[in-house]
Amino acid sequence: MDHLKILGIKFAAIFITVLSLFGIFNHASLMSLFWMGVITTVVSYLIGDMIILRRFGNIAATIADFGLVFLTLWFLSATFIGTAHHILPISFLSAFFITCVEMFVHGYIRNHLSETERNDRGTFSQFQTELGEEHDVEEEK
Repeated sequence: MDHLKILGIKFAAIFITVLSLFGIFNHASLMSLFWMGVITTVVSYLIGDMIILRRFGNIAATIADFGLVFLTLWFLSATFIGTAHHILPISFLSAFFITCVEMFVHGYIRNHLSETERNDRGTFSQFQTELGEEHDVEEEK
């Protein structure tokens, strides 16, 4: 259930940004913008939040999310909207605004996913791993 909440929050942030910027400056159809939002949400969630955030931490995941969102929106806008002018700067600006929201989404993920879900594919940070290992060594003594 937490994954659906996170996807909903991400989709809302991405879709509002895409709708605002691409809809105003490129006059794209609502259906194109919807699919751009859905695909960008899924790519960002699977790669940025489920893999990079869990293994490398918040800063690396935020930087990776910026790059992922920028490249995804740039590719999708060229595919769905066409060769309209302003695609590159609007993709960059959209990625910036979405990345600002991602920091809060990462905090929500860290606070609301269960311990088992967090540790399935690794840890959130190296520091947490080192603390956990030190704690386990002290308990064995």
